[in-house]
Amino acid sequence: MSKKIKWGIAGLGNIARKFARDLIGAPQAELIAVASSDIDRAKAFQSEFDAQKAYDNYEDLYHDPEIEVIYIASLNQNHKSMSLAALQAGKGVLCEKPLGVNTKEMQEMIALAQKQNCFLMEALWSRFNPAIRKAKQWVEEGQIGDPKFLFAEFSFYRLNVESSHRLLDPKKGGGVLLDIGVYPLFLAYLIFGKPKNIAAQSLFANTGVDVQTSMILQYENAQAILYCGIANESDNNAKLGGTEGEILLHGFWHNTQKVSLTQCGKTIHAEFPSTGNGYIYEINEVNRCIASGKKESELWSHNDALELGRMVEEVFDKIRQK
Repeated sequence: MSKKIKWGIAGLGNIARKFARDLIGAPQAELIAVASSDIDRAKAFQSEFDAQKAYDNYEDLYHDPEIEVIYIASLNQNHKSMSLAALQAGKGVLCEKPLGVNTKEMQEMIALAQKQNCFLMEALWSRFNPAIRKAKQWVEEGQIGDPKFLFAEFSFYRLNVESSHRLLDPKKGGGVLLDIGVYPLFLAYLIFGKPKNIAAQSLFANTGVDVQTSMILQYENAQAILYCGIANESDNNAKLGGTEGEILLHGFWHNTQKVSLTQCGKTIHAEFPSTGNGYIYEINEVNRCIASGKKESELWSHNDALELGRMVEEVFDKIRQK
């Protein structure tokens, strides 16, 4: 692919900064413009990542005629409104996860993308990680026999932040399930698909959002035990067991660069050393899709985002009953 895809970034926080570092290193991407409600922040971001333009409002970014796709990196509660505005302007959208705070929002976004004939994808970057794709390949090849058990967590300590922090503020889409619980749920969905039943319990902050959530997903012939939290540190390994072997996704598995396969006491390793922050793989996928005229990715489709959203909603239903 020789054509460079022209990008814009809306919302210039820490995630956008990590994403931009990888974006400017992608050979098929070009950063055209960035936007923030704070022009000083926009100009500083422009200078740091050599963007061509900086806007002090999002509408000008959405209507920039050069831009083909916009990365939405604002807070969770803004994903819907910002994505809809960009789609209405005819731009492709890569929206940071969760695509919407509920499936109703997601369906509205998908419907507009289809109406406008625009590309739309949830930025679930782990789906495109080469090591995770290798683990899925091993499962599909039958390397561990019938997969029976998955353990995955995503946790770190962050209870020392102010109650106004996005993780603790319900008005900012806070809570660990919505912010990081989607990762272990995604891995279970990737390996096993939709569960028959979900059991879940949580511990809550004074603000009312969950700070620890544990989940058990029941399948026809398998189970997944999942955890997300900001109350403890962890190595964040994940493992998948089957009738003939086990796969280990090494620490911080959602961005792992190493997976191991153990069969009959013998272990082989597959390593995928990566530069940058790990976003290059989803960036390459968006570039490929747009260059080939696709409106969604086969690897993480609109339906995949909706199914994962439904799983999150089912967990919310269970923990809100407690």
